[in-house]
Amino acid sequence: MELVLQAHFHDPASPSPYEHVAADAFYAELLAAHEGLDAAASAMLDARMVLLLANHVGDLGVLRQALLLAREPS
Repeated sequence: MELVLQAHFHDPASPSPYEHVAADAFYAELLAAHEGLDAAASAMLDARMVLLLANHVGDLGVLRQALLLAREPS
């Protein structure tokens, strides 16, 4: 399995020919999940989200690639 770097969002419940629609929806939901949380609770939400998604991916090689890319300055 290879790390997917191009846009890869989709929403079967609200299909759109534009990938950014699902990406924007996810971003809005992510921000809403942080509303009302203090810094510690917000960091804990992010940590749990990372672990849940890492478990979903499951491929240690892909996760290592993602870690390396995430550490690069943007």
